Amino acid sequence: MKLYKTENGILLENEDIFYRLHETDWDVVVNRNNLYEWLEGQTQSLIPLTFSDDFPMPEALAPIGTQEVWASGVTYFKSRTARMEESEKAGGGSFYDRVYEAERPELFFKSTAWRVVGHHGTVRIRKDSTWDVPEPELTLFATSEGALVGYTIGNDMSSRSIEGENPLYLPQAKSYTGSAALGPCLYVFKEKLGADTVIDLSIVRAGEEVFNGEVSLSQMKRKPEELLHFLYREMSFPQGAYLMTGTGIVPSSDFTLQAGDVVHITIEPIGTLTNTVG
Repeated sequence: MKLYKTENGILLENEDIFYRLHETDWDVVVNRNNLYEWLEGQTQSLIPLTFSDDFPMPEALAPIGTQEVWASGVTYFKSRTARMEESEKAGGGSFYDRVYEAERPELFFKSTAWRVVGHHGTVRIRKDSTWDVPEPELTLFATSEGALVGYTIGNDMSSRSIEGENPLYLPQAKSYTGSAALGPCLYVFKEKLGADTVIDLSIVRAGEEVFNGEVSLSQMKRKPEELLHFLYREMSFPQGAYLMTGTGIVPSSDFTLQAGDVVHITIEPIGTLTNTVG
């Protein structure tokens, strides 16, 4: 099932049928350990909606209420290699190799809810950066008790030039206005996504695709439950939290985003998150 946050309320999609929930507070709706079963029950009493050219589906907003967005790093081997490459001159390359092999994962704060961009929104590259990439990531949603109940798609916009100067610059390379996008929905599962799930990234410039890559979740060294365990170990999240799980798609060092680029990230059955670079 899919939950869409809109200006007119919260829409539920189940087997291609749409419903509008009576509850309008996103935080109240999603912070349930039995979310799938609760939504299934809602479909028994709600009236199906029909969308058409005259009555189109409202634009989906970022599927987030007041939750924080956190992120994981160096969870794929390719990400480890890229981070070592970008930090080699600053003497920080070995840190990423050690994190990849360590028991404790890299976790960092990514964004407050109000900074998060939704589907068809504009993400940004920093003006003081020369090497910028999108990082397409499966993003977890866990309740206040740490129960994994849903997924969405995340775009972890990153300045590789700033992070490469010094690993201590990570917050500036990762957290700034327009650096985080989520969408197009919150996918609430009956069964967790399998290791064969594919993340696909396509970047279009002036109408032509300039980059395409894909990776399966089987390439992740760390599992979602492991990452959530460490995130919740000494942290509390009253309304739940989002956690980006890292990227296994890394454009080569001669590629950087430009204003006007369109980034498409697809993870089925969640859908496609599309953002334009501003």
